[in-house]
Amino acid sequence: MQELTEGLWRWTARHPEWHPGQWGSEVACFAADAGDVMLLIDPLVDEPDQLDAIVRKPAAILITIPYHVRTAEPLSEHYDALIYGHKAVADRLASAKRFREIDGELPGGARAYTIGKPRRYEMPIHLPSHRALAVGDAFVTTLQGDLRIWHWRDRLDADRIRWYRERFNPTLQPLLDLDLERILVTHGEPILSYGSAALQAAVDAEPWYHTG
Repeated sequence: MQELTEGLWRWTARHPEWHPGQWGSEVACFAADAGDVMLLIDPLVDEPDQLDAIVRKPAAILITIPYHVRTAEPLSEHYDALIYGHKAVADRLASAKRFREIDGELPGGARAYTIGKPRRYEMPIHLPSHRALAVGDAFVTTLQGDLRIWHWRDRLDADRIRWYRERFNPTLQPLLDLDLERILVTHGEPILSYGSAALQAAVDAEPWYHTG
């Protein structure tokens, strides 16, 4: 458990579907004290009580992308917390009784944004309490520590790069308009300063192709 700044924590855990030692096998999770609520973002834990040392107030669980449901359900039971995410998140839960589809504002003043054309299931989450943006898989930090758009389905060619530039990247403009200090990524190290500049540089650069 690492406290990135006051009231903002990061920890990593091994993704059960990735080979140990492989890039991407250690995934990051975050917790943010947003005043009257503790926000758990894409959490993955061995045991539900693993976070008791920092969760000392009502909690809400925010899922950036359905792939990251992880251990949200047992944590929701442990903390009597609701789970918020894209409607497709419900398909990955045993029960939808604690699930709420994201619709604009979230607990703690957080807000989710839609991206992609066609729209992706991923919804980056702005945490104004910490001037941070939490993303699922749209952005990663590379092995060199640079924030980049992540492309992993097939190799990049000129047509695909043009697709990003003309169709996908314009949908990121609302994120570029935010005042960000930190970018919280699932894969790679977080960006802890000049987040808005790093995000703009990532959008201006070619996507990073890496399959893990």
